[in-house]
Amino acid sequence: MTHDPRDRSRQNKRPGRAGRDLPPGAEIPLIHGEIPPREVLLRFIADHPDKASKREISKEFGLKGEKRVELKQILKSFEEEGLLEKRRKSLVRPGALPPVAVLDITTRDVTGDLIGRPAEWLDDLGVAPAVTIRQPSIGKSAGKAPVAGLGDRVLAKIFPAKDRGGPAYTARVIKILDKRKNAGMGVFRTAADGGGRIMPIDKRGEELSVDSDFMAGAKDGDLVEIDVVRIGRYGLPRAQVKAVIGSVASEKAISMIAIHAHGIPYIFPEGVLKEAAAAGPATMAHREDWRALPLITIDPADAKDHDDAVYAEADSAPENPGGVIVTVAIADVSYYVRPGSALDREALKRGNSVYFPDRVVPMLPERISNDLCSLKEGVDRPALAVRMVFSKEGRKVGHTFHRIMMKSAAKLSYQQAQAAIDGALDDKTGPILETILKPLWHAYRILTVGRDRRQPLELDMPERKILLKEDGTVDRVVVPPRLDAHKLIEEMMIQANVAAAETLEKRQQSLIYRVHDAPSLAKQETLREFLATLDISLVRGGNMRSNHFNGILKKAEDKPFQQMVNEMVLRSQSQAIYSPENIGHFGLNLLKYAHFTSPIRRYADLIVHRALVASLKLGEGGITMDEEAALDDIAAEISTFERRAMAAERDTVDRLIAHHLAGRIGEEFEGRVSGVTKAGLFVTLPAYGADGFVPISTLGRDYYIYDEAHQALSGEKTGLGYRLGDEVVVRLAEAVPLAGALRFEMLSEGRKMPTGVRSFHKANRRDRSGSRRQPGTRPPRGRR
Repeated sequence: MTHDPRDRSRQNKRPGRAGRDLPPGAEIPLIHGEIPPREVLLRFIADHPDKASKREISKEFGLKGEKRVELKQILKSFEEEGLLEKRRKSLVRPGALPPVAVLDITTRDVTGDLIGRPAEWLDDLGVAPAVTIRQPSIGKSAGKAPVAGLGDRVLAKIFPAKDRGGPAYTARVIKILDKRKNAGMGVFRTAADGGGRIMPIDKRGEELSVDSDFMAGAKDGDLVEIDVVRIGRYGLPRAQVKAVIGSVASEKAISMIAIHAHGIPYIFPEGVLKEAAAAGPATMAHREDWRALPLITIDPADAKDHDDAVYAEADSAPENPGGVIVTVAIADVSYYVRPGSALDREALKRGNSVYFPDRVVPMLPERISNDLCSLKEGVDRPALAVRMVFSKEGRKVGHTFHRIMMKSAAKLSYQQAQAAIDGALDDKTGPILETILKPLWHAYRILTVGRDRRQPLELDMPERKILLKEDGTVDRVVVPPRLDAHKLIEEMMIQANVAAAETLEKRQQSLIYRVHDAPSLAKQETLREFLATLDISLVRGGNMRSNHFNGILKKAEDKPFQQMVNEMVLRSQSQAIYSPENIGHFGLNLLKYAHFTSPIRRYADLIVHRALVASLKLGEGGITMDEEAALDDIAAEISTFERRAMAAERDTVDRLIAHHLAGRIGEEFEGRVSGVTKAGLFVTLPAYGADGFVPISTLGRDYYIYDEAHQALSGEKTGLGYRLGDEVVVRLAEAVPLAGALRFEMLSEGRKMPTGVRSFHKANRRDRSGSRRQPGTRPPRGRR
């Protein structure tokens, strides 16, 4: 039964005062209509995440009028102190789990209860919390509830634990997502004694020993699944090979390590492939014939699927002088992938396509993604199109959605389209320059006016791309130029996504939004303290807008600390997720935003397509009532799968670069400090996009103190140290390719730290929190 603080106030009539100190274990008096003490508020929020909003807290404690205003101020102070974070419209303790989460069941406790942990967890949040799994009780409903087992991945409803002595949470399984073997992973290496060793594929992993009787036929270089069978006081822990996955003798197999380590489904079941093979061309039923409209695709040169096409023209309406009409057509995946089908179940299980330097793990079989749904040049293809009208000032006048049959007039690469606009024409772009390409660029210039007025967050974080040789080894790492052709497609896709969200909201249709919350007050304060060390100010308050951050980025332009400021602003941002509840998109500075433009590779977009088909009555393939009821669960799943894909992609890049540099131990490299922790420095090699670690114990004989505000490690005696963004020279001391780990030795002498850092040392001389032995964490990376 839920504890009601009002019951307690009726029993205890002593006058209470919010915030007063009481002896440990003493009864805290509560009075209905009075603000409870800080510790009671924090405990209530932790125990009742479903009621952790100002409105619900006020209702629970009977607060009205001025008391509600005072409560708002207290809650804001909790955020500023880092005691709470705002997620959507509720408050949570930092690092707290959401009400619904994807868990991996990894072990049992001493009583035999299953224990799970979040499937994806950011390193900077510390150790992932343990969750006790509630199994269904014996009774009438027992057969309906899924029964999870060790090694399963599950979608679960999360509850704060009442017993403070055990795990912080309990969970009820909603759905079993994957039945996974209870095994670790590693690469088998033969040993001279006839047995072998298991080399870790994780930066935090350790080497294991395998007796010859437990090799299960593994050969040198095989990726294997293992069970740890014994951990003794002496020697290496022992393992047993459970299954051989395949050889990793070639760099081409490196992505397979990440695929298996992160549990990414990569083999389509036979039933899914049969369903895809049986699919035929779409008919004209419920479709408008737009095959005469010269829509074109503009994609990367090596793209195999094309899910968006664009066209622009001047608006002839007299009431919109100088205006333009932009048409965006998106592959009609909803026609082929119906709710509840084998294709649909597998697409939801994957959540999104995953892109590695050497391969793609698609969300849908090639028969669908690369053939029937791909908007191929000169071929009839079904699509959902949005026709958007903009004024010459870049303001949207209106839009309409249509289910169409189209025929792409041309397939261009970004570089090809840009070259044509710049004057370098070829046989394909020459004939369409005046009629198609120039109108598109004219429309883009108008959309840019609206974008500049909107002022989305403008981070300058160049993305590196690994180019491989024929044998799968790294050829070079490049930073592809950011062309106007890229920006044109990006802005037109953003506008199409906004139109989808607006239409569905207007029709009161349930959907999945792409949401991005504003930075928490705690993160804002950390950023504010850091910027103060550079004499850059950040305004205070909870109504932060993206243009405030753009002002900071502008002040850092062409300064030595420009990259450092960009990284710190990025770290201050929340993570974009999928949600059926709309809170807007902070980074894009948009009130309504939903992913609509990539249904071939993102399940969220497929849901939005189905919602449009159903609400606009455009024919078959619309969203069902069962899907609408499950949108909370679906959003939680695909948000987790997106983070899974990001982690797998990042790990693969790290391993490829470590393989590439493994033969260059002892060489010197120019780098930049990209992360500062109590344990040492992360250093990025810009030429390779690789991160390595410099342990604090190797920096020198001085005692180094970590200053979070200045993002610095500084010698207590010398005052010399290193800050985020410093350009340094390092020597490669160690490379562990299978784990993607690099260790560097610092060759650059530290520079004199600013006065603020030295003052920090004096104020904290007795504080030894900068211990050299504390484990470091990789600087977080984000995706908008």
